[in-house]
Amino acid sequence: MSEPADPVADDAHAHTSGLGGRANGLWWILSVGVIVIVIDQVTKYLAIQSLEGEPKVQVVGEILQLTFVRNPGAAFSIGTQYTWLFSIAALLVSGLVLYFARRIVSGWWMLALGMLLGGALGNLIDRFTQPPGGGFGHVVDFLELPNWPVFNVADMSVVGAAILIVVLSLLGVEPTGKRPADSHEDEPATATTPEP
Repeated sequence: MSEPADPVADDAHAHTSGLGGRANGLWWILSVGVIVIVIDQVTKYLAIQSLEGEPKVQVVGEILQLTFVRNPGAAFSIGTQYTWLFSIAALLVSGLVLYFARRIVSGWWMLALGMLLGGALGNLIDRFTQPPGGGFGHVVDFLELPNWPVFNVADMSVVGAAILIVVLSLLGVEPTGKRPADSHEDEPATATTPEP
C-alpha cells in the first residue's frame, strides 16, 4: 500500500522548481536570449535599410524618434573609446551566464539572465559584423528619447535585466527560487540544553 503524498514536500518542490527545474534552467535562459537577439538584429537590419543617411523620423512627436547612429561605445553611447573592452566584457558576461545557468531555478532569474545574455550578445554581434568589424565594430542604435542617448533593443534588454536583478535581490528572491527565510526553515533545529 503506497504512502500518501506529503503536501509540505510537494509545496517545497513546486516553490523551488521554477520553470521546470535545474535541468531546464539553461534551456529557458537560452530561449529568452535567442528571442532578444532575433528582435534586436531584425530591428537593426530594418534601421540600416530605412534610416541610414535619412533625417530623424518622429514616431510619437519628439517623445520617441528614430535616429540612425553607429555607436563605438557601450549601451547608450558610454565609453566610445573602449570598443575592444566592451567586446571582452560582453564575452565574459555571456560566459558567466551560461556557466551558472543550470544552477538557476527561479523563473524570474531565468528571465533576467536570458535578457542579459541576449542583450550582451546582440551588441556583440554588431562588434564583429558591423564596420570596422573584428570586435571593434560600431553598434547600430536607432531609438531616441528626449534628453537620452540613442539606444537599441539590446540596450533595453540589458537595462531591463539589471533592474529586474536589483528588484529580485531587494525582495530576497534567490536564483535557487528560495527566499532567505526558506533557507533558515530548512536548517535542522539545534538541540538546546535546558538551564538547571
